[in-house]
Amino acid sequence: MRAVAVFLVLLAVKLVSRLFYRQDFRFVGDVPSDPWRRIRVVAFLNHTSLYEPIFAGGAPLGFLWRLARHGVVPAAQKTIDRPLVGLLFRFVARNVVAITRERDHTWAAVLGRIHPDSMVVILPEGRMKRRGGLDAQGQPMTVRGGIADILAAIPEGRMLLAYSGGLHHVQAPGERFPRLFKTVRMRLELVEIADYRRSLAPRGDFKAAVKEDLERRRDRHCAPAEEASAQPAG
Repeated sequence: MRAVAVFLVLLAVKLVSRLFYRQDFRFVGDVPSDPWRRIRVVAFLNHTSLYEPIFAGGAPLGFLWRLARHGVVPAAQKTIDRPLVGLLFRFVARNVVAITRERDHTWAAVLGRIHPDSMVVILPEGRMKRRGGLDAQGQPMTVRGGIADILAAIPEGRMLLAYSGGLHHVQAPGERFPRLFKTVRMRLELVEIADYRRSLAPRGDFKAAVKEDLERRRDRHCAPAEEASAQPAG
C-alpha cells in the first residue's frame, strides 16, 4: 500500500514538473540500449535546493515505480522535520531514512535497509550549495564518504550519476517560493558498479578514491557548457 501511495506522489510531482518546467535531460558517455534498467545506486551531485524533486519530471514511469517499491533514500533529519517539504520528502521512496550528520545509528539504519532489490538514492555531498558556490559554513562543496559505504554494500548492477545543472534560478536556499517556467537541466551517466569498484581498488583507500573521482566527474558534467557527446535521455 505504501508503494502505491509513494508512486502516486511521485507521479503528481512528475506531472507538476512537466507542466511548469522545461526538462533538459541528456545522457553523457556510452549509453546502453536499456539505460534505466539494473540501476542499484543513484548518486545525485550538485545539491542546490530542496525543490530538487522536480527533477522527477525527466524520469520514466518505470524508474519512479521502482523507487516507490524498492527505493532507499537517506534524508537529513532537519529536512524531514520541515512542515511541508518534510512531508513530501517522506514520500519520495519506499524507505526514507532520517539521518544526522554523524556516522551513528542512523547511518547504520540506512545500510540495514539495503536488500538485493533495493535502489539507493543518495546526495553524496550531504548539504546544499549556496548562491556563492559554497555550503552554509562557507566551505567548498565536497563529496562525503557515505557513498563509498553504499558501493561497498552493493557489489553489482549500475550506478546512475545524476549531474544537476543547479536550481538556484528556480529556488535557492533561504528563498520561500519557487520561480516557474524555467529550464531544469540534468546530465546522466551510467557506470557498472563492479567495474567501477575494480577501477578504484588499485588506489588503496577506496573511500578517498570514490570521493576524488565523483568530485572530478561533478566538476566536469555540472558545468553550464553543453556536452558535445550528450544524448537525449528518452
